[in-house]
Amino acid sequence: MIYENMDQLKKGCEFILAYDDGDVRVLNESRFQEKLIDDLIHTAVFSPDPATSQAAGFLIRRGAAGLGIISASIQSLYEAMGRKELGGFTVPAINIRGITYHVAQAVFRAAIKGNVGPVIFEIARSEIGYTKQRPQEYACAVLAAAVKSGWCGPVFLQGDHFQINAKKFAADAEKETSAVKDLIKEAIVAGFYNIDIDTSTLVDLSQPTIKDQQRTNFTLAAELTALIRDQEPEGITVSVGGEIGEVGGKNSTVDELQVFMDGYLEELKKRGEACKGISKISVQTGTTHGGIPLADGTVAKVKIDFEVLQKLSETSRTQYGLSGAVQHGASTLPDEAFDRFPATGTAEIHLATGFQNMIYDSKAFPAKLRAKIYNYLKDDLKDERKEKDTEEQFIYKTRKKGFGPFKMELWHLPSDVRNQICTELERQFAFLFDKLKVNGTRPVLDKFIKPVDVPLKMPDALKD
Repeated sequence: MIYENMDQLKKGCEFILAYDDGDVRVLNESRFQEKLIDDLIHTAVFSPDPATSQAAGFLIRRGAAGLGIISASIQSLYEAMGRKELGGFTVPAINIRGITYHVAQAVFRAAIKGNVGPVIFEIARSEIGYTKQRPQEYACAVLAAAVKSGWCGPVFLQGDHFQINAKKFAADAEKETSAVKDLIKEAIVAGFYNIDIDTSTLVDLSQPTIKDQQRTNFTLAAELTALIRDQEPEGITVSVGGEIGEVGGKNSTVDELQVFMDGYLEELKKRGEACKGISKISVQTGTTHGGIPLADGTVAKVKIDFEVLQKLSETSRTQYGLSGAVQHGASTLPDEAFDRFPATGTAEIHLATGFQNMIYDSKAFPAKLRAKIYNYLKDDLKDERKEKDTEEQFIYKTRKKGFGPFKMELWHLPSDVRNQICTELERQFAFLFDKLKVNGTRPVLDKFIKPVDVPLKMPDALKD
């Protein structure tokens, strides 16, 4: 059910939630979990009344907190990895582009069954646009899924690739930087206490020295880190990631890592002696976001340089106390590649397109809806098609942009269809958790992460 106004919302919450003294109390946990949470998240996403949508989001976040489900930073766990007190696993960071509430439930179910500790839910700056999911909506969908699934404990929400667009930066550096700063502020307010800064797009390989190549990258990364430190709530240290090589470009080197980190730390010190730096570093080792589609729409096999990945991870820990290197663009890799990441000390791995592909390619996905989305892409996004692209390549590269315009239809797929798709995804999540060695790591999470419950301002509409 979607509540269209505040009267409907308040009536639906009667005897289940109480909201007074600026906060929410869960009066009936079973009714909250079994039915009301469904109505609240659909209202937060689809209600035509902004005030009702905002109120539903508040009730989700504070209701979840009342059950011990709290947005958290992974910083202290990554610091333990940097001290080499922890290791042997790679933290999965999962981008959910569509049907977010239901797909996130599949993640939590797999995590609960595997006794998984750290798993990150993330959304990139570009994804926020084409999936039409602002940080507040994404946070609410994930937290609501945690409630529905019976998860208890910290939930890691991450801003992935909060990226400077190189062309826009060249045209107006101040405007583009301000846009990323505004997004950072919005995300932190929404409970994103993990943010990956991506200024690697500004690396200029035409410069004569590595320091000159990386200068704008590490200087701006330091500036954005300082902004995050100014915005983070009391008691929380946001886990910040940096990036030395744009995914899809040349492979990163140890020299680049050292030059970036030395320059970054020097710049950060100028902004405050106590300003804490990044906890991880994203590198390029041979992957491309989304994979490389072939003429028939299948994905080419990619060879990752695991030796470089291992060297970069070890250097980042030994010399700078970071958790290790981060691997992007990995979800379309062959299954046999995934157990190599914990073996090489990779701290974190980002997984996105493979799950999108599973949704669209599922036998359960309605053929008529798929055709409708693909026709939209061919008509409305035809200007994005490159002359050399086959139709299959064009569809593969652009179908991620179908999630936003068709969000309502995707969220309201028949329950049997949606359940089958999410069951397939759950099996894949379970497989990846096993390969990445995070099964059985829940005690690690409980030991190193102490979530801080950040109070929220109650919307005026709930005070009446």
